Amino acid sequence: MTGFSSEAQTMSLIAFIAVITVTLLLCVMTGPDRDDLGDFYTGYRSLSPVQSGLAIAGDYISAGTVLGTIGIIALVGYDGVTLALSTVLSLVLMMFLLAEPLRNAGRFTIGDVLTRRLPGPAVRIVTAAVTLTALLPLVIFQLAGAGDLLSVVLGFESDGFKTGAIVFLGLLMIAYAAIGGMKGTAFIQIVKTVALLGASLAIAALILHRFDFSLPSLLDAAQRGSGAGDAYLASGLQFGGNQLDMISTQLTVVLGAAVLPHITMRMFTARSATAVRRSMSWAVSTVVVTCLLITVIGFGAAAIVGRQGIVTGDPQGKTAFLMVSQAIMGTDQTTVETLLFTAVATAVFLTLLASVAGITLACANTLAHDLVTHGLRRKARLKGSTEMAIARIAAAGVGLVAIAIAAGARHLNLQALLTLSFCIGASAVAPALVYSLFWRRYSRTGLLCTLVVGSVSAFVLMTGSNLVSGSPQSIFPDQDFNWFPFTTSGILSAPLGFLAGWLGTVLRERDPADQRLRYEAVEETILAGTPAADSASASRQTSGQGQRYSQR
Repeated sequence: MTGFSSEAQTMSLIAFIAVITVTLLLCVMTGPDRDDLGDFYTGYRSLSPVQSGLAIAGDYISAGTVLGTIGIIALVGYDGVTLALSTVLSLVLMMFLLAEPLRNAGRFTIGDVLTRRLPGPAVRIVTAAVTLTALLPLVIFQLAGAGDLLSVVLGFESDGFKTGAIVFLGLLMIAYAAIGGMKGTAFIQIVKTVALLGASLAIAALILHRFDFSLPSLLDAAQRGSGAGDAYLASGLQFGGNQLDMISTQLTVVLGAAVLPHITMRMFTARSATAVRRSMSWAVSTVVVTCLLITVIGFGAAAIVGRQGIVTGDPQGKTAFLMVSQAIMGTDQTTVETLLFTAVATAVFLTLLASVAGITLACANTLAHDLVTHGLRRKARLKGSTEMAIARIAAAGVGLVAIAIAAGARHLNLQALLTLSFCIGASAVAPALVYSLFWRRYSRTGLLCTLVVGSVSAFVLMTGSNLVSGSPQSIFPDQDFNWFPFTTSGILSAPLGFLAGWLGTVLRERDPADQRLRYEAVEETILAGTPAADSASASRQTSGQGQRYSQR
């Protein structure tokens, strides 16, 4: 059951064209109307808590999260549910631990947060490199799957169409990031979130109606349809009974998902500490509801479509959402049912567009602000208009690189790239943020060790996982150089990231008192103050206080 009716395909194509037109117009209308960095990077913090919360949820709920999680739940049951719960828990931890300090300490990027008390061009350059290493694989993964997904919906199976779809969507994401800036992409995320919630709610309600709103009946049918028997509703099916592998995956998602730079940059758009808390409340609530809905849809796909039908559409189950939407309405669809399927397809299309646009913007921001303006230029600072132009050029550069790689690698299973992004977030970004915001003794050497060791260890360990080789679902299924026993690296690379930061600090700490003084100079602002206005001025302030301390 992989083909869709011609009427549904025609309406989906019309809806896609309408979505592209409206979202581009939205970007033009809400994007920065002058060469002002505050407008481009934060939209002048003009979003309300509700709008900001929906935008955060939109960035967090990527196409990989929606389509991938539904597929995993449909194919392996319990393990997919724990993945969805880990996704929610990650954002909850962000809300209670990091959101407000991030908003207070940062200006535009993670680099601003890290250099708030540990200034230096090396920190900026390494932060930009880690950001790109974490986010570029995520863009490539989502773009590479977009061609296949659109070909399934629209009925064009040629390789030329799939490649063309990747190129077209990639150019759209460049336009969204370069034209709309933070505020423009935020409104696209809001539209995407509302559309996805509405479509998911409708399909989940139809699935529950099929089973008389009886959850036990749905689970029994899903268990039968999965072909896995009792193992479907027990832990370990996805990992062959390897409990440590399951723990590693959950740890990676919990620590890494919510700290990726395209999520943390949304914290800087809040108007106040109160606003960021309210925004995160809306974001967490939205993500919880979405995960509950996709859990029902995943079980519905197993129950109604069945494992064989899902795998026929896509071995990883990424088309399960679309397939169960068609199956629940039957082959002889009414106009209303056709419109509903079109709404589902449009929500998926919007999810793809919005996800890659937000990630591309985060990459462009760190290249322009961290690497060029504060990393490579040591003396004269760039004008705001020049930095904005660099950011727009960087968005085009990142987008073109992602398009080229995604188009060339679209035949491969790139699940390893998605996992790599989460692993770098858990192993490098999370330790760096936690130490920088809360540990008084943390030093520049410790920060650089955290970023480098965390990223390198995640990358090296992932090359030996079964997502790269040694399994039918790997990038290179015909080769086997699998030497790492886990699917994700988090169980080892995350502790290495924290350990490297601690060792780099305690072994190379020249003046512990000076480090504590630097933290105390910004502690009140980070934990309960106003957002940073300029990391460079903060650096001068802490440096001056350190000199006065040494003189005493």
